[in-house]
Amino acid sequence: MNVIELKQLTKTYRVYQKKEGLLASLGGLFQREYRDVNAVRGIDLTVAKGEFVAFLGPNGAGKTTTLKLLSGVINPTSGTAQVLGYVPWERKNAYRRRFALVMGQKNQLWWDLPANESYRLHQQIYRIEPAEFTRTLDELTGLLGVRELLRQPVRELSLGERMKMELIAALLHSPEVLFLDEPTIGLDVIAQHNVRQFLKQYQLERQTTILLTSHYMKDVAALCERVVVIAHGQIEYDGSLAGILDRFSGHKIVTLAFTENQMPPDLTPFGEILEVLPPKVKLRIDRNVVAEKLASLLSQHSVEDVSVEEPPLEEVIADVFSRATRSKEA
Repeated sequence: MNVIELKQLTKTYRVYQKKEGLLASLGGLFQREYRDVNAVRGIDLTVAKGEFVAFLGPNGAGKTTTLKLLSGVINPTSGTAQVLGYVPWERKNAYRRRFALVMGQKNQLWWDLPANESYRLHQQIYRIEPAEFTRTLDELTGLLGVRELLRQPVRELSLGERMKMELIAALLHSPEVLFLDEPTIGLDVIAQHNVRQFLKQYQLERQTTILLTSHYMKDVAALCERVVVIAHGQIEYDGSLAGILDRFSGHKIVTLAFTENQMPPDLTPFGEILEVLPPKVKLRIDRNVVAEKLASLLSQHSVEDVSVEEPPLEEVIADVFSRATRSKEA
């Protein structure tokens, strides 16, 4: 069963082109020039119930615009979308009670009040039964370890603690669909890890359908099996995380540990040398010839240990973005 369905979804902004110089600026008061910015270009996408999907792309790719469209914050230029059977931009209350949007750079809690007070307001807005509200709040604060912070003003909390409180606010009404826009942005390593662990456990237990945007590939690797890459408003890839490595990475990283004093002076015939820390050497080898190169190397030299790894996910994703940019410019 598909929870999210997009067909040729498009969003174009008309942007005023301000000219340089005083006279040109004055002229712009009477005759303005505009250009069209295609934030989203005819996206087709379906997401099934219970999927945790990563929505990746460079800045300006159209990720946040798509989430805003699905949340009903903005209207599309053309195309259709349905989430849980609703058209998002119709903004029906029945739909609003079934999804949540969390934006890492936007606050939904009152800054000067304790989070507990904001939660009470959410209870009234979403008409959550008192017993259900208490049970859900107790469960979420327990999972995130913030029960003792509920009565502390939000402005006194650390960034990581505020993000946890924002997640609780979004989940109090038990949404069936959750849109996460950079939920770990700006957090330290420990806070990122805690948020990831919470999201993983919560989604596993509730089978909530989640669409995540993030620039941190550790978020993607830890949480998502499916990856959708968007660039210049168009989907460039939709498939598994493993598949993106197979499709877009042309090499593998091979680390060799040679027997003491047996490291050969020149390994360039076998691959590109990335690092030399005797007796270990790290090579980049074309994935199509890894087996052949390794067999040749092992037959000629004494090796104590060897490991073959995929390149870092960040490197592969960055290469996908670069290819999309070069393709558009061409």
